[in-house]
Amino acid sequence: MKKILILATGGTISSIKNENGLVPENKKEILKYINQDEFDFELTIKDILLLDSSNIQPEEWKLIATEVFSHIDEYDAIIITHGTDTMAYTSSMLSFMLQNPNIPIIFTGSQLPISHPLTDAISNLKTAFTMALSNLNGIFLAFDRKIYLGCRAVKVRTSGFNAFESINYDCIAYIDSKGLNINYHLLPQKNNYLPSLNISINTDVFLLKLTPTTPPKIIDSLIKLGIRGLIIEAFGIGGIQHIRRDFVKFIEEAINNNITVVMCSQCLYEKADFTVYEVGMKVLQKGIIEALDMTSEACVTKLMWALGQSNNPNKIRSIFF
Repeated sequence: MKKILILATGGTISSIKNENGLVPENKKEILKYINQDEFDFELTIKDILLLDSSNIQPEEWKLIATEVFSHIDEYDAIIITHGTDTMAYTSSMLSFMLQNPNIPIIFTGSQLPISHPLTDAISNLKTAFTMALSNLNGIFLAFDRKIYLGCRAVKVRTSGFNAFESINYDCIAYIDSKGLNINYHLLPQKNNYLPSLNISINTDVFLLKLTPTTPPKIIDSLIKLGIRGLIIEAFGIGGIQHIRRDFVKFIEEAINNNITVVMCSQCLYEKADFTVYEVGMKVLQKGIIEALDMTSEACVTKLMWALGQSNNPNKIRSIFF
């Protein structure tokens, strides 16, 4: 019989309502609604946090990754229940902190508490259980009967049950009346390396979304604040203003100050390509890193992780690709 561990971190899935709104409760709230007779496995559940996901930050990422790694040889799968608002950040970061996982590690949560009569929590947990029994190794996110790669998922709806989508990458699997349907060709390539944990990160990273009126001098302020990484969400396929508000010279200044600059598109779908227009080529020639089709969540967490490994721009660039 397979052994599955649930690491509970709080979030809506385990919340109860009090006079101030929804507040995360402990693992007992989840256990009350799980019918283990429906699945053939041995279940253990452990509280490691009791937080709304808005309060799950880098310190908690390290704790979650370390906790997962400490149990990776004891269980056949690990499920992490997590609030939805920052779940994509945590699942992305664990995709970098935990290399070569030898079991499925699956994030899930819900839009309504598990005690709510219309909850999606039970369905999402069953999706996670199904994936846990699949023998597919990796970091995944289970929601609304779909399985996504942890570094490709983005929360795109505030209240809909189909809250997450897989951006620029099809879902790894989905559940219908026939059971679990797996897109095997999309799975990460297998290798013979052992699982490893590396939680060294540098959180001095800032995400800047451009508007037509964003003042370029904001980059000067960020340099003075001591940031080590800057992610800029540019326009369309790779546009950035350089007339009147000339971002190019300020980006060059940041790079000259040993700040790694990554640029992606504000568009959710399809990849950025800074070689298409002159405005994009100008920053590409200064030494920025193109994020191509990565999500903003993956960009932020990967840059933090890369900066935790090295201060060398060439090394950081090689980590990104």
